Amino acid sequence: MQDRVLVVGIDGVRLDVLRRLPTPHLDALAADGFLTPVEVDADTPTMSGPCWATVVTGVSVAKHGVWSNNFTGHRLDVFPDFATRLAEKDGSRTFVAAGWQPLMQVRSGGPLFRAPSRSVYIAPAEDTPRAWEECDEQITTAATRVLAQEDMRASFVYLGAPDETAHYLGCGEEYETSIRQADARLGRLLAAVRSRPSYAGERWTVLVVTDHGHADAGGHGGRTTEERTAWLIAAGPGIGAPPPVVRHVDVAAQALVCVGRHPDRHWSLDGRPFAARPHAVLLDMDGTLVDTESLWLRTVRETAPDVDVNHVLGRSVADTAAHLHTRTGADPQALAAGLEARFLAAVRQEATPLPGALDLLDLLAENGIPAALVSASSRPVVDAVLDVLGAHRFRTTVAEGETPRTKPASDPYRAAARALGVDPAACLAVEDSPTGVRAAEAAGCRVLAVPSYAAIDPAPRRTVLPDLKGIGTRELWAAGL
Repeated sequence: MQDRVLVVGIDGVRLDVLRRLPTPHLDALAADGFLTPVEVDADTPTMSGPCWATVVTGVSVAKHGVWSNNFTGHRLDVFPDFATRLAEKDGSRTFVAAGWQPLMQVRSGGPLFRAPSRSVYIAPAEDTPRAWEECDEQITTAATRVLAQEDMRASFVYLGAPDETAHYLGCGEEYETSIRQADARLGRLLAAVRSRPSYAGERWTVLVVTDHGHADAGGHGGRTTEERTAWLIAAGPGIGAPPPVVRHVDVAAQALVCVGRHPDRHWSLDGRPFAARPHAVLLDMDGTLVDTESLWLRTVRETAPDVDVNHVLGRSVADTAAHLHTRTGADPQALAAGLEARFLAAVRQEATPLPGALDLLDLLAENGIPAALVSASSRPVVDAVLDVLGAHRFRTTVAEGETPRTKPASDPYRAAARALGVDPAACLAVEDSPTGVRAAEAAGCRVLAVPSYAAIDPAPRRTVLPDLKGIGTRELWAAGL
């Protein structure tokens, strides 16, 4: 499946007006995904230039340096738009269509869109509502042709008539008519996407966003709720309910991950995605996929009945034996041999998949997401569990002793990501113990935690669920964001 994203920017549409109007195409997208308010950042002027720069670069005004509708003094060479990033970094085909001059031309400090693969610029004949409607119509016609026929990985289409109408005529009947016409044009863009001969083999995400609102009489630039309240509609694979807060900077970050481009840390983006297909899922074994933690604790407690689970959960046999040596004085090597033999026997006789584990592995296979098994258990134990889970479900496996260090060090997770050829930061790790979570996060992974015997608190890039049951694409795409 080929991933594609279409971002449609509709300038100056008030959220309260949008919510009361019949806009079937926007409404259908919102029903498939979500519609959420976006508050213009307190440091950002409620003007088109600063807001659109924030939307398409994924950084705030303090970084991109666009403070007005004159872009002079910007830092767009350091913080480019997402279409330019994809074209320059990945060689991806990207497309931008717009009629507002600073977005497209080297005038007034522009352009905002520095170097997409292809662009269409059609200026309005004059700055009037009627001329802007004609301009948006021409932009839509040109964009539908490109979207239907060409292989663009990421596209941005700008519609400016609603904003111009509000400036001239206020937020009355004519303004509402212009918003409905923008909705109809969105419908044509979506129809063009769906008409593609290759559409059945593509995954499309559609993001529709406005930059700011308007005062009742028209105009913006102030700090009223009506002017500072923008909105975003998002629909596509893995997009479900919106997070509590969505910001303009999140749009570019989301557009990038929709086409599989995990943002590089050196880009210093301020935004973060709200739904991202993991490049790979790296799964712990004991207590996460199979009910072996109880077998391990039982084995350990045969030697030290009052042992603290935090000292042995998610740990290797060698680490556990070293800990038991401090408590019992027994020889560490003898302790390790005894633990390994008894645990392996128990696993071979009693190990069973935990609820939801096989369903999750099936979900990964259905979506073409590679899975890796990353364990602090020995290779004989891992192989015994693979007999239960099915070795074919995993692209690679990592056992204790196969990396310089084991959990809680990051080595096993970094090794698994390396074997799969993916960035650990684009991977989702699934863990049940604090020890495993520390290892995954040290490697830079997103984490989905399903605590077994020790509590795990939610944290940035970490989602905590009670178990693996009922996980679908939306939960998977959102985990760890």
